[in-house]
Amino acid sequence: MVLNTYSPEEKFILQCLEKELPGNLSYHGLHHTLDVFNAAMKIAATENLSAEEIKLLRIAILYHDAGFTAKYKDHEEKGCEMARKNLPSFGYTDGDIKIICGMIMATQIPQTPKTILEKIICDADLDYLGRNDFYEISNTLFEEMKIYNNLHDEKEWNKIQKKFLDKHQYHTEFGKKHREHKKQQYLQEINQLVSSGN
Repeated sequence: MVLNTYSPEEKFILQCLEKELPGNLSYHGLHHTLDVFNAAMKIAATENLSAEEIKLLRIAILYHDAGFTAKYKDHEEKGCEMARKNLPSFGYTDGDIKIICGMIMATQIPQTPKTILEKIICDADLDYLGRNDFYEISNTLFEEMKIYNNLHDEKEWNKIQKKFLDKHQYHTEFGKKHREHKKQQYLQEINQLVSSGN
């Protein structure tokens, strides 16, 4: 992880994630946060955002799964708590933190983004659903859910994926244009697996 491209408040939370995220988070590890960060910056480049909006987006992404350092369920609320505790000392106002927490909470499933920043973080969080590495990444989520959600069976996992992909929608123009088509292709493939009893 190259820290020289991050601000002091970003370095602070990245180092916290690196030290404190449980090692058995095969999906929600630091690699996921950095993947979402990169996806969001790609989407943000297609929107007309101010420097201030990008600053708030960047920090919200780094906190969106920080709650996993303390708990698995309702980790978004914990991430907001951490942001409220840490960010004032870096000069963030109550108004900034409200926007940041709005973004973090928008990533809760089912996603309910209202602002453009919330839409970007939500689409970035699930960017992989429409990418070439979909199966590779979804397999890491399956491994994690075996540990945390008592999921054992690949058939059950395929049903969960089918239900999730059926309901999921991208919110930004970028997601709709560059990710939706491939996601639909994966949905068809998983539908076939479920129909054939696999």
